[in-house]
Amino acid sequence: MRKNVGNCLIELVEGDITREETEAIVNAANSSLLGGGGVDGAIHRAGGPAIIKECRTFGGCPPGEARITTGGNLRAKHVIHTVGPIYRGGSAGEEQILTNAYLSCLKIASEKGIKSISFPSISTGAYGYPVEKAAQTALTAIIDFLKRDSSIKHVRFVLFGKNDYHSYERVLEDLLQDTI
Repeated sequence: MRKNVGNCLIELVEGDITREETEAIVNAANSSLLGGGGVDGAIHRAGGPAIIKECRTFGGCPPGEARITTGGNLRAKHVIHTVGPIYRGGSAGEEQILTNAYLSCLKIASEKGIKSISFPSISTGAYGYPVEKAAQTALTAIIDFLKRDSSIKHVRFVLFGKNDYHSYERVLEDLLQDTI
């Protein structure tokens, strides 16, 4: 699925984020930034030791914030590492933390002159955030950002499986329908 928001293309695809050729990919990291399971582990394995070497210099990253490193051996030149919330039922500030995680990534990309960025679905794996709610939060944050900042030209969501893809597709259709 491809939709335009201003002069930016938002795209949804199923795939492997480690194979993305956008200028930056986003890592759904843990707060240590030293690797883990899921997307985090895959990015660290595919990117090689240069990524972990830079991550060690940060001393971690709190939920809702982001840090940027080299892409190492990846096709993407940069990895933007962000920490999403662990889902605890929705009443522990999870939505705001998830919003901040996406906005922190976009802010770094904009500041660094990055024009294309690929995101996974942050916090929906081991952190247990319901995909439909995460899609709503993520896409709302990104669309709002793109309406204020036109520096990023291509935002791609690289989703794991048809269920995640269809959740994001429904939410994106609804959000863009509401803006017409």
